[in-house]
Amino acid sequence: MPAPSVRNELVSFHSDGVRLVGDRRVPDGTARGTVVFLHGGGQTRHSWGKAAERVARSGWTTLALDARGHGDSAWAPDGRYTLDAFVGDLRAVLDDLPETPVLVGASLGGITALSAAGEHPGCAAGLVLVDVAPRISTAGRARIIEFMAGAPDGFATLDEVADAVHAYNPHRRRPRNLDGLRKNVRQRENGRWYWHWDPKFLDFGDEPSRNTEANRLADAARALRIPTMLVRGSESDVVTAESVEDLRKLVPSARFEEVHAGHMVAGDDNDVFTTHLIDFLATT
Repeated sequence: MPAPSVRNELVSFHSDGVRLVGDRRVPDGTARGTVVFLHGGGQTRHSWGKAAERVARSGWTTLALDARGHGDSAWAPDGRYTLDAFVGDLRAVLDDLPETPVLVGASLGGITALSAAGEHPGCAAGLVLVDVAPRISTAGRARIIEFMAGAPDGFATLDEVADAVHAYNPHRRRPRNLDGLRKNVRQRENGRWYWHWDPKFLDFGDEPSRNTEANRLADAARALRIPTMLVRGSESDVVTAESVEDLRKLVPSARFEEVHAGHMVAGDDNDVFTTHLIDFLATT
């Protein structure tokens, strides 16, 4: 049976005075349900492009969102980038959806989805955590911050952007065609390229947890009563074996998958990641 064709739509939502932008992909015919994709700190909705397209072609409506202060979503006028702010944004979006979705979140997006699903039962039909858990490696957290804060004056060329990404994530082949990087950076009037997110995002000095107490995330995980899956990058320095074991104790029913990848799982091996995701969706 051929895969359904997919209609792409640019959509927007509003939360606490902040406009949020997303890409919705709608398959022809009756969709099996809705999947909401939440990216990591410093990324944009485009990091989910291939995965969201493939999931949509398997029969699901997908929605990939730019978080506040990222991509085409508005910057927070008060500079508020707390976990509570991101959870509030997600709940505002969910209130606008016609059905309860499965949440898929990487890093910050995963923490946001976990907090929403655990603290507000009924808002999600399933949860997929992509290389994030209630307790993550201190060293991995520090390396994320170092990477994100490493170019306050921007980059002279897209080649420099590619070099920076490859230095952080050597598991991924450096792209020959650099056009895809334009979705994550913007060129200013001075000709230099800057990451496409609000610099105030780093004022909290902690990514992805946003200075949130680990007990809050553990309590949210312990409260889950929905199908849950953790997908870890085998080369990740953020989610360790101890992180996985801790989540298994908190959510005994959770499914665990490992992909040969670093912290950026979907980007490093999108095909394998999406195969696990589609298989999980069939069980929710």
